[in-house]
Amino acid sequence: MTDTPLPLADIHVLDLTHARAGPTAVRQLADWGADVIKIEVPPEPGSDNDGVGGSRSAPDYLNLHRNKRSLTLDLKNPDGHGIFLELVVKADVVVENFRAEVKHRLGVDYDSLKAHNPGLIYGSISGFGQDGPYSDRAGVDQIAQGMGGLMSITGLPGQGPVRVGIPIADLTAGMYLAQGILLALIERGRTGEGQWVHTSLLEAMISMLDFQAARWLIDQDVAGQAGNDHPTGIPMGVFPCSDGAINIAAPGGRLWERLLDHIGAPELAEDERFATAGARSKNRELLNAKIGAITATRSSAEWVEELNAVGVPCGPINSIDQTFADPQVEHLGIAWPMQHPERGNLRIVGQPVHLEGAERPQSARLPTPGAGQHSDEILDALGYDADAVADLRSRRVI
Repeated sequence: MTDTPLPLADIHVLDLTHARAGPTAVRQLADWGADVIKIEVPPEPGSDNDGVGGSRSAPDYLNLHRNKRSLTLDLKNPDGHGIFLELVVKADVVVENFRAEVKHRLGVDYDSLKAHNPGLIYGSISGFGQDGPYSDRAGVDQIAQGMGGLMSITGLPGQGPVRVGIPIADLTAGMYLAQGILLALIERGRTGEGQWVHTSLLEAMISMLDFQAARWLIDQDVAGQAGNDHPTGIPMGVFPCSDGAINIAAPGGRLWERLLDHIGAPELAEDERFATAGARSKNRELLNAKIGAITATRSSAEWVEELNAVGVPCGPINSIDQTFADPQVEHLGIAWPMQHPERGNLRIVGQPVHLEGAERPQSARLPTPGAGQHSDEILDALGYDADAVADLRSRRVI
């Protein structure tokens, strides 16, 4: 990396988040240069807990909380709350994912903080929204996957509901909130005023339904499970090979014709059971079986190379270790190095966005911090001397 500042280098963020959705939002800001202070409850002596039942040295925690500094602070203590307000006055953004009653009880809700900093951008993630009949419920990813409809369309036909293999509601809610915070920062540049930005796991999950949701909203068509097949594009799905399976996408037009020509089955284009999109949809199972009988005769590597060469989208189905060994993935540099004081030289999942006109981070600037690792330097910047810091620590305010 060069010495060119990252795009968010002048933005100061206070991170009150826990679990995954909130930290995902803050990670977006931290990776792009924001100065993030993670506010944490002072841990019990000897604790290695992240506050949600996991270890601070676990891969998940290390990946979520890089590029932050840590200040342990007891917000229930008047002195701790006072220190937090001092930080709020200097902050651009506060991010939290408390339930409403908790943030009001702690005095860290938007209205309370806005009184100290009218330009503050306050970002919130909840399970189901900041108001409404479910607003008091605690929300987690799998509950949102179920309520938001995703589990009803995931899995094999007739299999019953299946969760997606990643915490997709958490991750997308975090990314949507980060987007909202950036929009609010742009708006503040025009008005000078801050604002409250919020989203929920449920809203994020429904948004990710995208065209499946549109099928219902526009045509009242309730999508079901399609397994590895594309819901509407045929043929598009998983096909067997002699050494495993591949994905092929040739749902019509020239792609359909090229696929049939290359696999040596041009007669299928003339077969009335497959001649139109509607016919292929009605006879999908039979068509897949005929194509699969041909693809099963050769290796996945052969089909991937040859079908792509003739312009038919085709790709392997990688395990995660195979994904990171892929030459294109290595070229893209999405596995970032991070030097951690305990775990040593690590690799973490980097940013997928490229800004050609700005510096792009290529590694973690700061390793995931220990609890309170930066308390002294943060308090020193606020004007607390060594004796004052020692007093705060002796009273477990920090």
